[in-house]
Amino acid sequence: MLIQIQSGSQPIYQQIVEQIRFRILSSQLKAGDELPTIRGLAESLKVNPNTIARAYRELEHEGLVEKRRTTGTFVAETSGTLSRTRRRQILTPEIDKLLVLASHLGAAPAELDELIASRQQALQRKEQRP
Repeated sequence: MLIQIQSGSQPIYQQIVEQIRFRILSSQLKAGDELPTIRGLAESLKVNPNTIARAYRELEHEGLVEKRRTTGTFVAETSGTLSRTRRRQILTPEIDKLLVLASHLGAAPAELDELIASRQQALQRKEQRP
C-alpha cells in the first residue's frame, strides 16, 4: 500500500488515516481487503508502530476497518455502504479545512476544482503502478 508521509503541520497518523480513508471511500480498497500489519507498515514508513495503531484505531472508530483477532485489520464489510450522512460527516471537516486554506491563499473556486481533479488523477496513477 502506497502511503506518502509529508513533513508539515499535519500529524503523521492523520495523514495515514486520510489516505486509507480515501482509498476505502473511493473503492480502491474493498470490503474484506486486509490492511498491512501495524509493524510492517510502520517499518515501511519508518514511523513508530504506535502511530499506525492510532491511525487504525481511528479508522475502526469511523467504522471503515475492523480488527479480527489474530488475523489482522481488514476493510469493514459495511465500509462500502456508508450512508450519505456518514460520508458527509467524515468529509465535511476536511473540506472545511481545505476551503479555509484556499481562501487564505486567494485560490478561486475554479482553481480549487482543477487542483482536486488533478490530485485525484495523480493518486489513481500511483495506485495503478506495480
